[in-house]
Amino acid sequence: MTTYFSDKSFRFLRGLARNNDKPWFAAHKADYEAHVRQPFLQLITDLQPDLAAVSTQFRADPRTQGGSLFRIYRDARFSNDKSPYKQWQGARLFHVRRRELPAPSFYVHLQPGESFVGAGLWHPEPPTQRKLRQFIVDNPGSWKRAAHDPRLRKRFEFETSEMLVRPPRGFPADFEYIDDLKHKNWVFWRTLDDATMTGPQLRQTIAADLVTLGPFVDYLCAALDLEF
Repeated sequence: MTTYFSDKSFRFLRGLARNNDKPWFAAHKADYEAHVRQPFLQLITDLQPDLAAVSTQFRADPRTQGGSLFRIYRDARFSNDKSPYKQWQGARLFHVRRRELPAPSFYVHLQPGESFVGAGLWHPEPPTQRKLRQFIVDNPGSWKRAAHDPRLRKRFEFETSEMLVRPPRGFPADFEYIDDLKHKNWVFWRTLDDATMTGPQLRQTIAADLVTLGPFVDYLCAALDLEF
């Protein structure tokens, strides 16, 4: 069994949260490479066959530029928070057509006490939101199977941090899944505790989660005219 992250991974991220500045990061960059970035790139590589078994249209890409791993450097140009680094490391397993069309993704997040795995559409533009809502209204039976499957709901939470107060304009208020139409993000996620992130079953755990999340992502792809 392979382990990827360790207590040293979390120690680095906790230290970065306390000392979010360039001199500290430069002094500890070797720790970042050894205990966060390189292990995450290896995990992405090892997840490739697991992801391919779920969908041939998604990629776990370990390239250091333009791949699955997000940069740890923050874009602070338009933010009041000018800290230069994220306090976590994340990776998206993306659709092959992500640069052509809005597309869902799978996501893995590493952060002390706040790690998680999930999948879906995060912050889609209004035209994409409307397209998905209309598809749900037109295909409620398959939405029920994809997004209300008891196995999915037992294991994952449906993200609810950003919701419309009222039903979206132009959609029937008495629709069976009207609350689902109020979402601005369509994401299922679940926390992964630190012991799981540092343990020998991490890849297998995430692989099983990809399988469970697959039908939901398949539905989102269908709504957005993407192959799954």
